[in-house]
Amino acid sequence: MASQGQVAEAAGETQLELPPKQAPTAKIVAASAFGTIVEWYDFFIYGTAAALVFGRLFFPTSNATVSTLAALSVYAVGYVARPLGGILFGHFGDRVGRKSMLVLSMLLMGFGTLLVGVLPTYEQIGILAPALLILLRLLQAVGLGGEWGGAVLLVCESAPARRRGLFGSFVQLGNPIGRMVATAVFALTTRLPEGDFLSWGWRIPFLASALLVGVGLVIRFQISETPEFQKLKDSKRTSRMPVLEALIQFRRETLTAVGLKITEVAWVGILTVFAVTYLTQQLGMQRSVVLDAVSLATLAELFVMPFSGWLSDRVGRRTIYLAGTAFGILLAFPIFWLFETRDTTIVTLAIVAGIVLCQGIVFALHASFMPELFGTNVRYSGISLGFQLGAAIGGGLTPVIATAIVAWSGGATWPVSLMLVVLGLITFFAVLSTRETAARPMRS
Repeated sequence: MASQGQVAEAAGETQLELPPKQAPTAKIVAASAFGTIVEWYDFFIYGTAAALVFGRLFFPTSNATVSTLAALSVYAVGYVARPLGGILFGHFGDRVGRKSMLVLSMLLMGFGTLLVGVLPTYEQIGILAPALLILLRLLQAVGLGGEWGGAVLLVCESAPARRRGLFGSFVQLGNPIGRMVATAVFALTTRLPEGDFLSWGWRIPFLASALLVGVGLVIRFQISETPEFQKLKDSKRTSRMPVLEALIQFRRETLTAVGLKITEVAWVGILTVFAVTYLTQQLGMQRSVVLDAVSLATLAELFVMPFSGWLSDRVGRRTIYLAGTAFGILLAFPIFWLFETRDTTIVTLAIVAGIVLCQGIVFALHASFMPELFGTNVRYSGISLGFQLGAAIGGGLTPVIATAIVAWSGGATWPVSLMLVVLGLITFFAVLSTRETAARPMRS
């Protein structure tokens, strides 16, 4: 029996195809992409700081592993709080509009990040320091939890069906660009003398966020509401309880969206957070080598992701998604064998391959694949729930679990690889469970 979403799609198939003149303008794409750059920059500097300095400055113990685990737990808190942001902003995004939620989410996230840059350490104010760090991480994560859905819909609800994958991938570029800027800034600050870096150098990336947020707000205030949502609002068909309706009427689609996210984000946690501690503390490699490798991988994604989005418009979302997921399953064990060589070139190539093939290819499609699963009245809530719940399950605890496993096993990494394989299979079957959505009108 057809679901309510499928019936609505069939009934509105001829009306929802947007004419070429309504394709996203450069301003809309720029507003969405730049905003996501800021949001992901803010999010990733937490992860890098957690791996490099938070353990010593906010969770000091005599055991370096315990300090690192405590600091990575703050990283995990961000993932756990993101679904809350998705629920909160998703509700009002489906009730009030996409644009207003984008502005509010950016302010919330920027405020939380800026305050970390001036936060006293454990040595200065004791237990209050880690408590405030966790609180600010929660604020920042709630903002990100709501920002992504609005930025994606701003573009995808204005894009013609046959170019939705390409336009959506431009929004997703905010992730690698934000990560690249965050990693590059930290790579520069780590070249400071150790004392200066621990005293004030690590604060620079957090304080710099204020400038990025200011520019992002100026851009976003100049854009309009999406045509799809405006049509829904004018006809007074907005949902009263969009989150609840997404969970009830689109429960299968919501679970599918969670599955689409769960593996990609695990690879992010392993390669951009866990790998920093593993390669530096367990294998004795220089921090700058690892951070430079992540920067190089991120640069490669800037070309791979738009190509992946463009290709998905032509051969289908499912084909590209299955290929990227298969790469992750096949690379889960070999990547640690390559790390163990301790060879700078080999390690760099392994990180580049992991980030580009296992994360970049499929992440580029989130902005088109997920929105195509839901109806307009619950779309903000549906994609936010799927994306953020998947991120919490697959990414929040992954670096913590991986670090604990390696410490418990005396350096063995095969359990970490096995975890990546299991998560990859979950995503693989989630993709198989849904139909092809490329080049079709959005659900009404």
